[in-house]
Amino acid sequence: MNKLTLMLLACLITGGLNAQTNPLDSAEKYSGDQLGKYLKGSSVSPNWIGKSNRFYYNTTENNITICYLVDAAKGTRKPLYDTKMLANKLSTETGTTVQPGSLSFYSLEIDPNSTGSFKFQFKGKNYKYDTKTDQLKEVPKEIAKNRNTFKPNTEYWKKMSPDSAWFVYGYRHNAYLQKRNDSTAIQLTTDAEPYFSFVSSNASSTDDKKSSPMLYWFKNSKSLYALREDKRRVQEMTIINSLTEPRPQINTYKFPMPGDKEVVQYDMFFFDTETGKAERLDIAKYPDQKIIMQSTITNGRTMLFGKSSNDPQQEVYFLRRSRTNDQMDLCRLDGTTGKVTELITETTKPHFNDQLFNCRILNNGNDILWWSERTGYGQYYLYDRNGKLKHTVTKGNFVSGEILSIDTAGRGMVFEGYGREKNTDPYYRMFYKVKFDGSGFTLLTPGNAYHDIQLSKNGKYLLDTYSRIDQPAVTVLRDIKGKKVMELGKDDASALFKTGWKAPEFIKIKAADGITDLYGVMYKPFNMDTTKKYPIISNVYPGPQEDYIPKKFTIDDNYNQSLAQMGFIVINMAHRGSSPLRGLAFHTYGYGNLRDYALADDKHIIEQLAAKHKYIDLDKVGIYGHSGGGFMSATAMLTYPEFYKVAVAASGNYDTNIYTQWWGETYHGVWEKNGKFESNIPTTAALAGNLKGRLFLITGDVDKNVHPANTFRLADALIKKNKRFDMMVLPGKDHGLGDKYYINLIRYYFMENLLGVKSSDTDIVLHK
Repeated sequence: MNKLTLMLLACLITGGLNAQTNPLDSAEKYSGDQLGKYLKGSSVSPNWIGKSNRFYYNTTENNITICYLVDAAKGTRKPLYDTKMLANKLSTETGTTVQPGSLSFYSLEIDPNSTGSFKFQFKGKNYKYDTKTDQLKEVPKEIAKNRNTFKPNTEYWKKMSPDSAWFVYGYRHNAYLQKRNDSTAIQLTTDAEPYFSFVSSNASSTDDKKSSPMLYWFKNSKSLYALREDKRRVQEMTIINSLTEPRPQINTYKFPMPGDKEVVQYDMFFFDTETGKAERLDIAKYPDQKIIMQSTITNGRTMLFGKSSNDPQQEVYFLRRSRTNDQMDLCRLDGTTGKVTELITETTKPHFNDQLFNCRILNNGNDILWWSERTGYGQYYLYDRNGKLKHTVTKGNFVSGEILSIDTAGRGMVFEGYGREKNTDPYYRMFYKVKFDGSGFTLLTPGNAYHDIQLSKNGKYLLDTYSRIDQPAVTVLRDIKGKKVMELGKDDASALFKTGWKAPEFIKIKAADGITDLYGVMYKPFNMDTTKKYPIISNVYPGPQEDYIPKKFTIDDNYNQSLAQMGFIVINMAHRGSSPLRGLAFHTYGYGNLRDYALADDKHIIEQLAAKHKYIDLDKVGIYGHSGGGFMSATAMLTYPEFYKVAVAASGNYDTNIYTQWWGETYHGVWEKNGKFESNIPTTAALAGNLKGRLFLITGDVDKNVHPANTFRLADALIKKNKRFDMMVLPGKDHGLGDKYYINLIRYYFMENLLGVKSSDTDIVLHK
C-alpha cells in the first residue's frame, strides 16, 4: 500500500469519525432549544372569582382547551363547560365554523354567588352561556355605570392635590404651584438644572415644555414634599455604538464608581401651599448618605407583588443609609408640620444585606415591620409608631425573605423563608405565615423542593407549584394552613426521558474550610463511560448578591447540560459568600476580599469531586462565566495557573474600581479617612503575568453595566506581559450576550482546547 493510499484512508477514517461523533452535534441535540417540545407543561393560572373560594383556569388536554372550575372549600374540580359543545353552539350562532382546538377565553364573567352561567366575549360580541341548560345567547354590551368616558389627558403635566384645589407642575426643571382656576403660578424653586431637577433625576437637557414634577401631595392638600437627587458632579462614562447609522454614536451617562469623591447627594423639601415657600429639610446625618422613600400599607389585606400603595398620606417615611452601608435609620416626615423624626436606627457590620433588607409601614404608621440580621439571620421585628420594639415576629437560624402578603386587619403576613426545614437544601424557597406577635407560625409549602405560590384574593387558599432539578413541576391547591386540598397539574416529562435525557445530579460538598456545606449541580454526558476520563468545567458566578444555581426543574440551565454532552463533566456550585440567603456570616464572607474570596472553594470542590469520581480528569480543568462569573473565571485562571487550563471569561468586571459604586463599596468596602472615602479593590490585571493556559475574553462593545474598558484593561495587562490569549468583541452587544453565537463560541473553545478536537469550520453553525 503506497503512501498516497494510506493518506486517503486516514482522511476517510477521520472524516467518518467526525461525522458520527462531532461534539457540537451532541450539544445541539440535547440543548433546551431542541428538547423543550418534549416537556408537557401543566402550569395553572388561577382566575379567582371575586373573593369567593372558587376559581377557574385553562389547560390543554388532547389539543383542546379545557376550562376547569375549582371549588377550594369543597375540594372539587370539574369542566366549566364542554368545549366541543360550546364550539358547536358558537358555530351555529355566528354562522362560521369554530374549532374546539382554538376555543379559549382570556377572561370570563362569573357570578361569585352562582355557577350556573357565565358571560364572555367572542369576536367582538358578548354572550351568555347557561351551563345547566347548555343555552347560548348573545347579550347586549353593558354600559359601565358611574364611569367617565376615557379622554386623552392633554394636561398630563398637572399633578392635582387630593382635594383638586391645586396642582403642581415642572418647567425647566423647577417646580410651580397653581390654584386650579387661577392663571398665575407660584414658582416654588429656582435653583434646579439638569441632574439637579424636580422633574427627572436623569434629565441631561432642558426644554420648554411643562411636565409632571417629582413632588408629592400630602393628604391635607396643604403641603407637598420632594426628594431631589444631585448628580451634577458625578463623573460620566461613555460607550460608542459602532453600528448606528449613518455614523457611530456616543452614549454618555452618569456612573459613580467605588471611592469616587463626587457621588449622588440628596435634598428633601417641604412645600407649603399657603405661603408658597419651599423649605429644605435638615436630614443630614452621614456623609454621602443615601435616601430611600418608603410606601405605606393600610386597610385590610394587601397583596405585595410589587410596590405597595403610594396614595397620599399625612406622613411619609424614608430610609437614611450611610455610604459605608453599615448604618441605617427609618425617619418620618410629618405632612402638617414638616418635622422629621428618627424612629429606628440600626448598625450591621460589615454591611446590610442589600438584597433582602425590608421595611413595611402599616396602619398609618402605627405598625412598622423591620428586617434585621441582628441575630446573624434575617428576621422580622414589629415596632410601634414611635420606634419602640413591640414583638419579634420571626426567629430562628434561618433567613426570612420577601413578604408576599400582609393582612393588616388580621395582623399577620405570608412570607418566604430559607434554611429552616431540616434535611432540605437551604436555597429552596418555602412559604410561611405568622402573626405580628410571632404566634401562629405555619409552614404553608411542605416538601423538599423549590416553591412558588399564588394566594387567593380572600387569603384562605393558595396554589403551590414546586419542583427540583430532578423533579418536574407539580401544582397543588392548599388551604392557608398548608394542608393539601388537591393536585391540579403535573408536568409530563415522559417524552423528554425517552430522548435519552437525564436529570443532573444534586451536589452537597464541603467548602475549603472543611466545615461549611456548599450546594450545587453536576451535569454529565448521558452516554458517559465511567471507566474513561472526562475534562471538568466549572460554570461560576461568585455573587455576592445572587449565585444563579438552578433550583427549579429545567432541561438545559445556562446550556450546561448540552455542554456536558460534548464530553465534559460540568458543575455549577455556590461558594461561600455567594448568596444573601444563608445568613450574615455567609453572605459577607468575601467582604474586603472581593477579587479572591470564591476561588479557593471552587478549586477545592473540583479536587474533592475528582477524589470521589475517578472519571474526572484533574489535568483538564476548565472554568467559564459571565459578568461576575467572567471576572471570577479569569481571576481563577491567573490565581491557580497550574490547575485551570482553559477559561472563557465574558463581560467580566476585572477592574471593579471602574464598576458601579454600590457593588464595589457594599461588597468589598469603602472607608472614611481624613474626611474622604477610599476604596481600593485588587484587579485581575495585577495577576496577568501568571497566565499559562488558554484564556478567551469576550465583551460587548456597548455594555453600560460592565464597561468594555474592564476587558480592554485586562487585555492590555496581558499584552504588556507578552501573553497569548484570545479575545472577541461583539459589536452592538450590551451586557446580555446570551444568543446562539455566543453560546457556540464557548462550545468551540472548550472543544478545541480541552477535548483537543480541532474544527476547520469557517462558519459557526448550529449542528443538528
